[in-house]
Amino acid sequence: MPPRNEPAEPRRPAPRLYLVTPQDPAGLTDRLAAALGAADIAAVLLRLPDTDDRHRINHAKAIAPTVQSKGAALLLDGCAELAARAGADGAHLRGVDTFRAALATLKPDRIAGCSGLASRHDAMVAAEAGADYVMFGEPDAAGRRPSLEAIAERVAWWAELFEVPCVGFAASLEEVEPLAAAGADFVAMDCVFADAAGTAASVADAAQRLARVETAA
Repeated sequence: MPPRNEPAEPRRPAPRLYLVTPQDPAGLTDRLAAALGAADIAAVLLRLPDTDDRHRINHAKAIAPTVQSKGAALLLDGCAELAARAGADGAHLRGVDTFRAALATLKPDRIAGCSGLASRHDAMVAAEAGADYVMFGEPDAAGRRPSLEAIAERVAWWAELFEVPCVGFAASLEEVEPLAAAGADFVAMDCVFADAAGTAASVADAAQRLARVETAA
């Protein structure tokens, strides 16, 4: 217990889930509805199909009511310039330079998140520039990512020193608890959309894992 004349250090809010969709739009609305009905979801990162801007905007507009009606934020993967036209709440950018270039488009009305942070310095630069969150552990274009231990270490470092929220990207359900325990404010995952148990069951499983971490804290 802290001394009576010193207030207790405030705890960070309980970690929440952040879903990352597959790029294939087929059946996505139904799967998202099932996921959002299975647990508390803070945000959904929409990976857009490789089509023209009009089709991308229409896809995001079709998805937005399903996500936003549940109180979750809809973020576009890249394409910050389409966020307002698509009715999205913001965008997620990879790399500090790309993030900085998108800020004028997104701020002050929309969320701007950043990943692809190769160093601690990059993460601090993104936060100082105005990132609403930083993400650690997201695979690169070739599917490569640091080890879970390295990602958890980076999350723990950030959570201890900075107020800007951090997202830990979990490649599997087994990574949810280590990242949450390290101090991630949000745990991102796309694996739930490919789980043989079904999206809703997988999301419910992830939520139970987060709850175990919060109970143990």
